[in-house]
Amino acid sequence: MGLTDKNTIHEITDVCVIGAGHAGCEAALACAGLGLETVLFTVSVDSIALMPCNPNVGGSSKGHLVRELDALGGEMGKVIDRTFIQSKMLNLSKGPAVHSLRAQADKAEYSREMRKHLEAKEHLRIKQGEVCEIVTKEDAKGQTICGVRSYTGAFYECKALIIATGTYLNARCLSGEAITHTGPNGLQAATHLSDSLREHGVVLRRFKTGTPARMDGSSLDYSKMEPQHGDERVVPFSFSTDPESVQIEQADCYLTYTNEETHRIIRENLDRSPLFAGVIEGTGPRYCPSIEDKVVRFPEKERHQVFIEPEGLHTGEMYVGGMSSSLPEDVQLAMYRTVPGLENCRIVRNAYAIEYDCLGPGQLKLSLELKAIGGVFCAGQFNGSSGYEEAAAQGLIAGINAACRIKGREPLVLDRSEAYIGVLIDDLVNKENNEPYRMMTSRAEYRLLLRQDNADLRLRHYGYELGLVSREQMEYVEKKQRLIDAECARLHRHYVGANERVQAFLEEKGTAPIRKATTLAELISRPELDYDIVSELESIPGLVHLSNEEPGKEEEKEKEESALQEAEGDARLRADVVEQININIKYEGYIRRQQAQVEAFKKTESRRIPEDIDYDDVKSLRLEARQKLKMFRPESVGQASRISGVSPADVTVLLVYLEQNKRRQTEQ
Repeated sequence: MGLTDKNTIHEITDVCVIGAGHAGCEAALACAGLGLETVLFTVSVDSIALMPCNPNVGGSSKGHLVRELDALGGEMGKVIDRTFIQSKMLNLSKGPAVHSLRAQADKAEYSREMRKHLEAKEHLRIKQGEVCEIVTKEDAKGQTICGVRSYTGAFYECKALIIATGTYLNARCLSGEAITHTGPNGLQAATHLSDSLREHGVVLRRFKTGTPARMDGSSLDYSKMEPQHGDERVVPFSFSTDPESVQIEQADCYLTYTNEETHRIIRENLDRSPLFAGVIEGTGPRYCPSIEDKVVRFPEKERHQVFIEPEGLHTGEMYVGGMSSSLPEDVQLAMYRTVPGLENCRIVRNAYAIEYDCLGPGQLKLSLELKAIGGVFCAGQFNGSSGYEEAAAQGLIAGINAACRIKGREPLVLDRSEAYIGVLIDDLVNKENNEPYRMMTSRAEYRLLLRQDNADLRLRHYGYELGLVSREQMEYVEKKQRLIDAECARLHRHYVGANERVQAFLEEKGTAPIRKATTLAELISRPELDYDIVSELESIPGLVHLSNEEPGKEEEKEKEESALQEAEGDARLRADVVEQININIKYEGYIRRQQAQVEAFKKTESRRIPEDIDYDDVKSLRLEARQKLKMFRPESVGQASRISGVSPADVTVLLVYLEQNKRRQTEQ
C-alpha cells in the first residue's frame, strides 16, 4: 500500500510508539523528553500502564531494574513512590548484591498517575486506535520505516517507530474450554499488525503467560492466614524522591498455602486444562508457572505458597499470587476453596492464560533496533520478556535510541558490567530464549558491582549526558561520590591502638579485641561494626591517629576534617554516603576481584567483528556455531561468546581468523 492510498488523515511526527503499557510509556516519555514529537498509540486509553497481573513493582532483581531506570531518567520509580500501598526491601538476610525493593501498588492509582505524566509531557500526545500496518521505504541499507497506518486508515509519517505491544498482539485468553480473542482483562486485542510485520520479513512466535483469579476481599477469612507487613522504614524507588514523603500507613498482605486436597482437584482435572490438553500453542514462563504446572512438575511438594494481596485502597479485590491457572471456572472455584482462608471465597475475575505474538530470536541489535527494518525499535513483552520492570527498562532504552538515531547520535548500549539493564538486553539479543525471559540476580555475573543501592552512581551520568536528568540531580550524585571517596580514603589512613579504652569499647560492641594498631576501615569491615559505631570510637579524644604520624605527635598536628562534614544539615545525603561507605569497605576485597573480572570482560567486548564478515570463510567453525553466528550477527567477540551453540573453541577459531584478517589488511 502506498503512502497516499486510502488515507483519510496524513500526519507527520518524529516518533510513533505502539502500545501504552510499561514499555510504551517509558519509550514515549523518553522520546518526548528529548524534544521529539511523539504519538503514543493504545487500543484503550483506560489501559495505560495497566497491571493485568500482580499490581506490584520491583522484587528480586526487578528492583534493580527500576532503580537503574530511574537513574537514567525514567518514570516508573517516581510513579510507584506516589502510588504504593506496601513496600519491603527483600533479601535483607543476605548480602547487599541481592537486596531488592518491592512495592505493592494501588493498581488504579498507578495507571492514573502514569497517565497524568504522559498527558502533561510536552511534545507527547496519546491516540486511541489500533495500528494495523507499518510502511517502509527502500534505501541503500535496506528497509527503513517511514510511517504507520491505523485501522481507520489514517497515516502517521514518522522517522522512528517503537513497537511495545505487550501481550495484545493476536492475543487470546484461555480458561478451560472457554477461549476469547481478547487482550488482558478482556480488553481489545491487536489483530492486524502481525501480518504487516511478517510481510516485512519479521519472524514472530507465540508465547504464553497467565494470571490468577481476583477475589472479593470480604469473602476471605484473614485470621487463617499469616499477615505480611511492610517495612517500618520505607526506602523509595526513585533517587529523587524525598524519603520522608514515603513514610505512610501501609496495607497488609497475607500468606497462606495450598494443600493435598488442592493438588488432588488439580490432578483430577488436568484433562480440562488447555495447558495439558494441547490447546495452548505458546511457551509459558518456567520461572512463573501456573498452579497446575507446579503440581505436575513438583509432585513431591505437599504445599505451595499463596500470597493474598490487595489490588488497591479503593477496591475490595484481592490478588491470589502463586495460583495462576487456565483451568475451567468450576475447577478454579473448587481448588481455591481448599486453601485456608479461602473456603468461602467469591471470584470477581477468573484466572486465565493468555497467548500472544512476539518477536523471534536473532532479530535485534543491542540498541533494540530491528535488523530487518531501520528505525524500528522493539521493547517489552514483544521482545520475549516478562514483567513490568523488564518492559519499562527496555522501553526507556528503545526510546533513547530511537531519539539518538533521529538526532544522528550513537546509541546507548549498556554492557553486562554496567547494569542489569545491560544483562537483560544482552540476553534478549544473544540467546534464543524459548520461554518468556525473566530477570534474576543469578543472571548478572558482576552483581556485587551492580547493586540496587548504587544505580545512580553507575548510571546517572548517562541520563544527564542524554538530557533526561537535570543538572541538579547530577550535581547531587557527583557530590555523593566525592564524599564517599574522600571518607573511605580517610578511614584507611586513620587507626586506633590496642589500648585499654579501645578494647573496652570493642568488647561493649560485641566484637573481638585487636592485637595491634588497626585502621578504622578494618574495624568497619567487621560484621558487628559499621560506620556509625566506629564514629562513636572516633569521638573519644586521643584514640584515633593518622597512620603516617608517630604516636604522641598527633596533638601537634591539625586535626583532619571529616569529609562528611560537607553533608551536615542534609540527612539524606549523609545516609546515602554512609550506606556506600559501609558496603565499599565491608566488601572491598570482593569488589576489587569483580572489577578485575570486568577489565578482562571489557577486552573481549572491545574486540569488534566486522559487519560484513562471511562466516563461511571462517574455517574450522562447527556447523552449529556458523549457523548461530549468521543468525545473531554479533558485534563483538564477547557478544559471540554468549550465543548458545558457540563454544569456547569456536571463539578461539574466530579470534584467529580476525587476527589473520587484520594482518592481511595491514600488509595490503
